[in-house]
Amino acid sequence: MTASGRSWGATVVAPLRTLGRRWSRSLSLRIVTSTLVVGIGTVLALGAYVTDEIRDGLVDGRVERVLSESARDSAIAQERADTTTAVNPAEMQQFVYDLMLELRALGGENRGLVMLRDPANTSSIPLTVGESTTGVADIRDAISPDMREAVEGDMTQPWQFVQLPGTETPGIVVGSSLNLGVAGPYELYFVYSMADEQATLALIQRVLALGAVVLVGLVVLMTWFVTAQAVRPVRRASRVASRLAEGRLSERMTVRGHDEMATLAQTFNDMAESLQRQITRMERMSRLQRRFVSDVSHELRTPLTTIRMASDVLYDAREDFPPAVARSSELLINQLDRFEALLADLLEISRIDAGSAQLEFERMDVADVVRDEVEAMLPVAQELGVPLRLRVSEGEHTASIDRPRVGRILRNLLSNAIEHAQETSVDVSVRSDRRSTAVVVRDHGVGLTPQQVDRVFDRFWRADAARARTMGGTGLGLSIALEDAQLHGGELEVWGSPGQGASFRLLLPRTHEGIGKNQPLPLVMRQGSFDEVGPEVEFPGVDLPEPEEDR
Repeated sequence: MTASGRSWGATVVAPLRTLGRRWSRSLSLRIVTSTLVVGIGTVLALGAYVTDEIRDGLVDGRVERVLSESARDSAIAQERADTTTAVNPAEMQQFVYDLMLELRALGGENRGLVMLRDPANTSSIPLTVGESTTGVADIRDAISPDMREAVEGDMTQPWQFVQLPGTETPGIVVGSSLNLGVAGPYELYFVYSMADEQATLALIQRVLALGAVVLVGLVVLMTWFVTAQAVRPVRRASRVASRLAEGRLSERMTVRGHDEMATLAQTFNDMAESLQRQITRMERMSRLQRRFVSDVSHELRTPLTTIRMASDVLYDAREDFPPAVARSSELLINQLDRFEALLADLLEISRIDAGSAQLEFERMDVADVVRDEVEAMLPVAQELGVPLRLRVSEGEHTASIDRPRVGRILRNLLSNAIEHAQETSVDVSVRSDRRSTAVVVRDHGVGLTPQQVDRVFDRFWRADAARARTMGGTGLGLSIALEDAQLHGGELEVWGSPGQGASFRLLLPRTHEGIGKNQPLPLVMRQGSFDEVGPEVEFPGVDLPEPEEDR
């Protein structure tokens, strides 16, 4: 398509799109337009019906009068011809001339006369006047061959509609035969103009058109007025509802009168009042809950510090204790580590809920962050016999991120995948496009059911509370990871299937435009698709276990 074609298409399509948006967003416009279309259609149908009826009435009346008049004058002409005493050409010529004058006087100016010699006439008396025309000029051209054939065939008073020559005026031609005695048979045609009926019909059509315009205008104005009265309260309710959605819970509709709209406004206000009470109560309870969690977390730190100091002393001297006491000191240290992690997660959750979480963005390579976190998890993966593989696609992966929070997201995803891999491989892939960077962490272990996928980001929820956990866990890691991803303007998605493993995809925006709709990596990556991302990243000095399928 050429540039001019695209420009013309944009010129046509843009107004149509604007009109479509206005149509879809304005109830008043839809009602008025629908009324206008129905009104115009009804008026056109009614106008066409009325016009047809009037035209048929005018034409039928005119035809009836024409046939009656032409039958009368044909009879008069034949009577004059039967009683004439003219016998020679001169007398017959004068008779025809006088007859034509008499017929013209009977018909008036709106009727023309044509007398033509019958082709079967064998008389030797020529009548030149009888073959002349009167009335409209060139009116003889209105006589069609079919009309002449009907008259020659002795049809009783044949007639037809014609258009008068040289004009756009309709007319009627009525034919008859005339026997002039010694002059032989002739054809007599009466040509009537319907100019008066045409003018009458045009006047009626103009009146109907003017009435239709006035009627449609009145209908549109009435519809607009009624619609405005009905829609105005709805618009006020929509504005109030929007303010309520923005958090302005004190907004209310104005109640006027006692009609249905007033009842709607009062009901809306009652609903808003109930919502305000419930939201206020829930906010108060939420604030108390957050404060309780924050206070408890802070208050527990002091005794926890004391317990930590005492447990460290016991742990350092465990070799001097009996085996049971030494083992107890080790268990105490492990549980204190979990307790401190739980307190840290609770404090972070309370900060997020309170909206006080602060991010310190810096421009860096997300692939480097992923590489550091994977390298940090390699010892744990080796201990559990889980092959941990990293693949990074070519190109830049820079984005503005809060390094500690993104690292925490990745640690949660990696530890969760290693924990549930069951000695199968864990694959980590990184790829970027113009708008976003995607990190996919895929394990091939126990997997997740659809019900578990729906709850995997819930706080304190675990897929199997009875499962032994080698790396601890508080049940808050994935929920905090989701919050961190959303604080970056990104997304954290999950997929799982029983026996096929689980996959988590972290999406981080690279520009102010957001992550977009087309993602660099799919959420569910199959075995063969990992090699398409890029070559496997090697970690010097690390002896990775072989994947189960390669053993």
